[in-house]
Amino acid sequence: MDRRKLIQYLLLNVFVSASVTGGILFWYDRNSRAVTQPAVMQAAPASGESSSAASADLQTDIPVKISSVVGSGVLTSEVVIVKFEGEGELDITSWQLKDDSGNTYTFPKVTLYPSGAVQVHTVAGTDTVIDLYWGIGDAVWNSGEEARLFDSQGNLRAVYRVP
Repeated sequence: MDRRKLIQYLLLNVFVSASVTGGILFWYDRNSRAVTQPAVMQAAPASGESSSAASADLQTDIPVKISSVVGSGVLTSEVVIVKFEGEGELDITSWQLKDDSGNTYTFPKVTLYPSGAVQVHTVAGTDTVIDLYWGIGDAVWNSGEEARLFDSQGNLRAVYRVP
């Protein structure tokens, strides 16, 4: 192998390695880096909610959490990830996801399994078993606000502060 081909091969190898590493770091940053903030406080009342429902204490007997809010402020990228960390099955039919402005998403018939998760996209789309679509025309999530998850009886189950 002559020297010129060897240099071309090495440059191509460096480019491919840098591209793959950059892609993995981008994916990690967008999907895995956000961590759940401990929700030991009470949720603040959102407009349109009664203060008794909004000031309910966080219920922790069901191991469900909002693990991430990805792409906040960008309609086509916004996704909320709800994860079940318990045993058995968790039916989240009629549960609600709410923001500080009073926007509410009500879950359709959905069952989560151990270590299972569902993604709630802000945009319109066709629901699947792991992707649900809210169908709102504007971005919902803003940095610093809280995403709150309520069960079908109105009990607060999870709180996540959007980074």
